[in-house]
Order: sequence, then C-alpha cells, then structure tokens
Amino acid sequence: MHNVSTQTPSFPPRSTTDPPPSGSCPVRAPNVPTASSQPSYVSKLNPLNYMPSNLSQCRSDRQTIHLPTERETSSIPRGDSEANWEYPSPQQMYNAMLRKGYDDTQEDAVESMVAVHNFLNEGAWAEIVNWERRFSRGLGYGWQACRRGEEGFLEDCDEIASPTDVAEPRLIRFQGRPNEMTPKARILDFLGRIYPAKFASEPPFDRHDWYVQRRTVAGEMKEVRYVIDYYSAPPEPTGEPVFYLDVRPAVDGPVPACERMMRWGGDVWHKASGAKAREMASS
Repeated sequence: MHNVSTQTPSFPPRSTTDPPPSGSCPVRAPNVPTASSQPSYVSKLNPLNYMPSNLSQCRSDRQTIHLPTERETSSIPRGDSEANWEYPSPQQMYNAMLRKGYDDTQEDAVESMVAVHNFLNEGAWAEIVNWERRFSRGLGYGWQACRRGEEGFLEDCDEIASPTDVAEPRLIRFQGRPNEMTPKARILDFLGRIYPAKFASEPPFDRHDWYVQRRTVAGEMKEVRYVIDYYSAPPEPTGEPVFYLDVRPAVDGPVPACERMMRWGGDVWHKASGAKAREMASS
C-alpha cells in the first residue's frame, strides 16, 4: 500500500501547451437536432477514460473567479501514442464537478484539488510500475524479485528488477468506479466492523480501474487491469492531509492471482523465516 502525503508537492507546475480542440468552448449549430435524434450520453463518453469527450474550458455562468485553463502533462505514457496523458485544467475540473452535481464546490479550492488529484495519480502509476518491474518478465523472474521481500527488492532493484530488454508499461485507458467497492475493500470494511481495534478503517473514498499495456520478453502485448483503492488517513501534525493507495493487479485469472500471492507471500516469508536477520548477521 502506498502512503501519500500532500505535503510534498505544494503545487505542480503547469504545462503552457494549449488544450486540444475538444476542450474548447462549444458552438451551437444553426440547426440543432431534436432530442430524439441526439446520441445517447454513453455514446458521448471518451472510451479511454469514460469521461465526456468535450471537457469544457469555458467559464461557468455562476463562476466568480478566474480559473486557469492550462493542462499539466503527466509522467504516464499513453497506450495509443508516444505522448503522455494530460491532467484536466482547474477550469475543466470545476466544470466537471458542477456537471456531477457538486454545486457547493469552492472555486478558490479547485487548484488545490487538481494538485492533489495529479499527485495521487502519479503515486498510483509509480506503484503500477513497481508491479510491472517485478512481473513483466514472467512469474519465474517475479519470484526472484519477490523472494527477499520488499526491502530486498529495493536493494536488488538495480540488478534484478530493472530489465533493459522490456518496454515500459503504458496506460491504455482508465475508469473511475467510486460506487463499486472492490472485493478486498468489502472484506476490510466487514472486518473493521467486527474487529474495529485491528481493522479500523473508513471505506475507500474512490476506486479506479487502470488498464495497462504490458510488453513481455517475447514481444507479446498483454492488457493487465489494475485496481486502485483510495483511502484517507489521519492528517499530519502540521495539518496536511494524508492518503493511502492500495494498488494491485485485478484477479482476472490465475497469473495475476499468483503475482499478488508472490509479492505478499515473499515479503511475509522473508520476515517470518528469519532470512532478514541471517542476512544482517552475515553482512
């Protein structure tokens, strides 16, 4: 699980690149089709992120302050091009919040909301890259990367888990599913109700499914679905909010199930078997 505090980035730099034409202000056509002939709402969604294709950059009628329209480029490679994904601008974020019915959104907080949104997504992608560094070359290689636990992986990452013959993962598409709890989140929520002292935790405030392109050593392209649960944690003593990200491959078959067991089991076994203590004694 990835611990993320918003204390690190005060505010990310913005890209000065103009947004694509799809984010420009809509222009009403002279002959507007009737409601019955208009396409459905689902058909208007971008299949890569399940969001409206036209994220408006226009100032809202109820808006009282100026919001930037510049979009920041992420570090996440796209699966359909050589470019990276772009984050929404503060103006687009505000318009999206209004579209979803959050009419009480504070305009002066939108830029901070975008900063947190981008920061969490960068943290989620870093976790996915760590999974891919372990398992993109197969389960045999993955076990070698996991058998010494999380700390051993970090120590050996230059020799074991940084293959130069495997392409970096790329994000094909993603989908927000905030109203659908993952099986793991439901189990933790149930245990928290029975054993609050040990499993006390609020349910995740958001859930994403990210579809990642994995290129194997043999050159094959595979699509791997990752699930991400976003949890809030107690704030820092200074007041900055803290979040936890639980990022793992979805159990869509035996291979991702083995990957999850290897990473969890390798770390548990390395600690429980005393291997860590023996390594420290021999060093």
